[in-house]
Amino acid sequence: MSKTIAAVSTPPGKGGIAVIRISGDKAVEIADRIYSGKGGRLADAASHTVHYGFIKHNGEIIDEVLVTVMRAPKTFTREDVVEINTHGGIVTTRKVLNAVIQAGAYPAEAGEFTKRAFLNGRIDLSQAEAVIDIINAGNDLSQRSAAAQLGGALSREISSLRGELVHLAAQMQVIIDYPDEDLADVTTDDIRAVCVKCKRGADALLKTADSGALIRDGIRAAIVGKPNVGKSSLLNMLARYDRAIVTDVAGTTRDTIEEEIDLNGIPLILIDTAGIHSTDDAVEKIGVEKSNRSLEEADLVIVVLDGSDMIDDDDLSVLRRTRGKKRIILINKNDLGRGKFTSAVKAKANGDTVIEISAVTGEGTEQISKAVSEMYRMDGIAQGNGAVITNLRHKKALAEASGALGRAIAAIDGGMPSDIASIDINEAIERLGEITGETVSDDIVNDIFHSFCVGK
Repeated sequence: MSKTIAAVSTPPGKGGIAVIRISGDKAVEIADRIYSGKGGRLADAASHTVHYGFIKHNGEIIDEVLVTVMRAPKTFTREDVVEINTHGGIVTTRKVLNAVIQAGAYPAEAGEFTKRAFLNGRIDLSQAEAVIDIINAGNDLSQRSAAAQLGGALSREISSLRGELVHLAAQMQVIIDYPDEDLADVTTDDIRAVCVKCKRGADALLKTADSGALIRDGIRAAIVGKPNVGKSSLLNMLARYDRAIVTDVAGTTRDTIEEEIDLNGIPLILIDTAGIHSTDDAVEKIGVEKSNRSLEEADLVIVVLDGSDMIDDDDLSVLRRTRGKKRIILINKNDLGRGKFTSAVKAKANGDTVIEISAVTGEGTEQISKAVSEMYRMDGIAQGNGAVITNLRHKKALAEASGALGRAIAAIDGGMPSDIASIDINEAIERLGEITGETVSDDIVNDIFHSFCVGK
């Protein structure tokens, strides 16, 4: 019998409601020791019912509460669960939790409720990891992706691939163990076909990993250009508030400024940089060096040019520096006049997207979000419910599984005995099982759940 655990499952601080969650075989019994209500004992209550009453401890009424009773196995942890809805407040919440602990519950460790859901078979490991992704989701796309993973989108894909390989490995093992028996033979063509099919499936999932990581963590977009082209104005326009100081004086921005935004569902980490140009000013030089570092480290470069002026050597230098990077070129200040050098810029854009904008009027915002969405294929991810790899652990395991299947195919093509290929096939099965938790080590499981907050 496992310990009955308890924790506050809502954020700390003042609020309308706080929830104390209790899970385990004695959850209802422990709650009954401190609960008093007109409806009688919670032990007599039907599952999934809510009860009004009071929490009492040492003869003192702590708070007026609603208590929800949920009996195993139809709960998040597949154990008996009681949730006490108390008024949100630091003192009251702490006193109710202390009463629960003194009544016999143990303080829950970080992520212990979700860990029990995993250990009790309600969710697999990839779904458990999706729980923390949903909690941490900072934009619409990351929330959708995490919700799809929690719903089993990734688990189904992995289980399908792994299931085919397990069936194949079992057939191969029977033939290896009983070579003299009259058994249905599995040809090398059959083995190769399954390996090729499963490798393609793993590789297809791997192709989503780059976009998936950006969905989860955000696209780091460096805004670069020479001084006074409107980089800070662009940041303010996209952030929809005055995040950066804007003046007519060239070189106002001397340091990098970061701002996380949701651009029509696309997660962007905008980095406003100092103007890139030749200068003898010691402080400006430091700013330019930081701009260059931001440029090199960015996932996306947004080059800003002043469309109301003539293109000059500093503009051309920025265009040369950013060539080969994933970039969008913006011709700003359309409110002061259009098209003075748009054709010249397009000729030097190397096929990259060029958009005319005004950071003052907001013109061009929709075109920018459309360009970023197309560049990172966000539309397909946003519309679909398919699996997207957002987790580095999953990416590594998939890459290793794909590599093992590639070796198995090469062994077959090289005329090696099928039992040689079976080594790599079993390796692929092992790696795919790490994603769902079927073959993962206890150390990895513990490390994953320690990243959760207490109460989840």
